[in-house]
Amino acid sequence: MTPSPHRPPLIGVIGGERPPEEALPEAERVGELIARRGGIVITGGGGGVMEAVSKGAHRAGGLTIGVLPGAHKREANSYVTIPIITAMNTARNAIIVRTADALIAIDGSFGTLTEIAYALDIGKKVVLLHSWRLRRIGIDDGRFEEVTTPEDAVERAFKNAARDGHAGHE
Repeated sequence: MTPSPHRPPLIGVIGGERPPEEALPEAERVGELIARRGGIVITGGGGGVMEAVSKGAHRAGGLTIGVLPGAHKREANSYVTIPIITAMNTARNAIIVRTADALIAIDGSFGTLTEIAYALDIGKKVVLLHSWRLRRIGIDDGRFEEVTTPEDAVERAFKNAARDGHAGHE
């Protein structure tokens, strides 16, 4: 099914719950830029990168969706506008990846790596902002894009969303 051109693009931002301190301002900036371009942020709804990106989007007046691993809305960080309760633990990662029109990975541990793997498996390109170094393990460069700034990450994500059939609000 082709996404509706009337719905803003859903930009998934995946990343660690315990990132290095320098990743948090970048994640906030990513969220802010997505919101300013009219996109909707979708994350796992927890702390760390997920909270920082949601905070940035919230500050810019954007909409944030948190796909939570547990069974309670209270697990969502305070910047999640729409909590989605899954009670699926890390299996919810597949929901985030399949729902997002484009993906940005910031930092991350094994949960982020599974989301990247799901995306690559279904043919979604992933934008990597100081995240897993896929080139080192022989992943084809055409399946991901490494960037060094939040601005580049958001620009590439919106282009990927448009390329994959989502006209969105660019």
